[in-house]
Amino acid sequence: MRRVWITLGLLMLLLWGGFTPRNAAQAGALQARLDQFPHWRSPPSLPAAQGDLYYPDWLAGEWTVTSTLIEIAAPLAPDLVTPGFESNRKQLGKGITFPVRFLPAKPTAPWPQSPFPIGLAAQGIVADRVYNGTSLTEALMGKDVLESIQVGRSPNRQVARFRNGQELVTKISDRATETSEEGTFISSELYQQEFRRDAQIYFNQVENTIAYRRVSVNPPQVTANQVTAIYLSPQDPDYFKARQQPVALYRYEMQFMPVLNPAEKL
Repeated sequence: MRRVWITLGLLMLLLWGGFTPRNAAQAGALQARLDQFPHWRSPPSLPAAQGDLYYPDWLAGEWTVTSTLIEIAAPLAPDLVTPGFESNRKQLGKGITFPVRFLPAKPTAPWPQSPFPIGLAAQGIVADRVYNGTSLTEALMGKDVLESIQVGRSPNRQVARFRNGQELVTKISDRATETSEEGTFISSELYQQEFRRDAQIYFNQVENTIAYRRVSVNPPQVTANQVTAIYLSPQDPDYFKARQQPVALYRYEMQFMPVLNPAEKL
């Protein structure tokens, strides 16, 4: 079960990461970090995450996402390897498909009864976190495993509860983004995960750096390059042995294809 939790955590920030000018990084810094993969030596230095996560308006709507693991690395192996790393190797080249949707921060009508009115996207596009988290979890683990996903007052904290009593708590702590005139934006986020099972708690520190690119307008199409790094938390007995280096790295390619509403299908 813990291996599946780790796999779920590797993708969770895909459904959260967004755009906020207040946390913008120096132009090109995040792209440079992606270009350095897999030679990452420590977590990035990012501003503290504040407030909600806003996406570009061209991500508004409902999409079918296919995420494919294309590369993995364990920089400190064989001395330090995360649980489930070798099992995750078996997922190389295998796509996972699931629906997601991104809505105006203050919609004028419940989704999906009406299309977005002109200018509504300017208020901010946010992820439907409960819907997206549920669809991803079901794609990974089946439809009878998850009990609920809850997002509290802070959009940076999410709790996934499972029918066997176990929990996955995700807390985003730091975030930065950068954009380009070519229709690309990159988000980089650090977050902590707690895997709660009976009286045991497992901790991970995770970095997610994702480059989204708008491929075409008509028909809409978006691709993304996601790199996830796993770091040992201070609670881990091998924390000082790792010296802040990542113990596992995963790279994904993602394809976003739009789901047409009934009016568009006519």
